[in-house]
Amino acid sequence: MAKQEQGKKQEKQKGGSKGSESLTAEGAVPAIVEAVLGRGGTRGEITQVKCKILQGKNRGKSMRRNVRGPIKKRDILMLRETEIEARRIGKRIKRGGSR
Repeated sequence: MAKQEQGKKQEKQKGGSKGSESLTAEGAVPAIVEAVLGRGGTRGEITQVKCKILQGKNRGKSMRRNVRGPIKKRDILMLRETEIEARRIGKRIKRGGSR
């Protein structure tokens, strides 16, 4: 009886965030960077890129993603999920300009 309870506790600890099973079930999907669109984040540490998915059910789909770290055109990204697309980087508001 005690072993069954320990087994259940271990199963609960294994689980990640809610819905994470669907992220890792297929494994990582490769995507090639087509273009670097811009920088984002408070310090410019995030780069927004346009990438084309090479495998999986969304093969051939082109989407925007946010990437942290050095990245350039024709790099290969390994995406954990291919459903969610990043929001566009908004235009910056210029201060002190004429209205």
